[in-house]
Amino acid sequence: MSKRILHVVSNVSHYEDPAHPTGLWLSELTHAWDVFAAQGHEQHLVSPSGGPIPLEPRALKWPLLDASARAWLADGARRTLLSNTAAPQDIDAEQFDAIYFTGGHAVMWDFPDSAGLQRITREIFERGGIVSAVCHGYCGLLNTKLSDGTLLVGGRRVTGFSWTEEILAGVARKMPYNAEQEMKNRGARYEKAWLPFVSKVTVDDRLVTGQNPQSAKATAKRVAALL
Repeated sequence: MSKRILHVVSNVSHYEDPAHPTGLWLSELTHAWDVFAAQGHEQHLVSPSGGPIPLEPRALKWPLLDASARAWLADGARRTLLSNTAAPQDIDAEQFDAIYFTGGHAVMWDFPDSAGLQRITREIFERGGIVSAVCHGYCGLLNTKLSDGTLLVGGRRVTGFSWTEEILAGVARKMPYNAEQEMKNRGARYEKAWLPFVSKVTVDDRLVTGQNPQSAKATAKRVAALL
């Protein structure tokens, strides 16, 4: 049976210094999209502010721009999807079976404090749906509370882009916060792979998280299996 999946993407186009561009890490969307499309699921996009979505320039260069991402860029209809995303107030959470937070450093600025995204996430989870994130996408789960006032990630196993990976990527000093540590501060049971930049997926009941861009396809496959 076809399910409905809501992908969350960022509106932010640069770091605190406008000279350093960022945006959606495209393959983290396309790898998941391909997995869900192969199973016939219906997919939609939402962003904190709605409207156009910038792309992370580093993810558009060899070898990071893989066949999946290239196919998206070559498809005018799919590119159009990124030019006019829905805003949270346009979304009825009851219509979705899963939410998938994509990454890219951009999300660190506009995901954590979006009340609209928190509402959608809470409602999907409390209706028995799946909440998922890959890489920096887990920043969108930092401040989401359930109806009883507890944090969704509290006491749950979670992974996401590690601080070691930030250092190795050469961008740690540009980060607004240490996402790994912030997850731990909220009581999440943070996990990571033994080696950086290898695929790692953590499943805690209906919470599915992937560590890095290399984990996007595996994360989507675990979500699809639960669906």
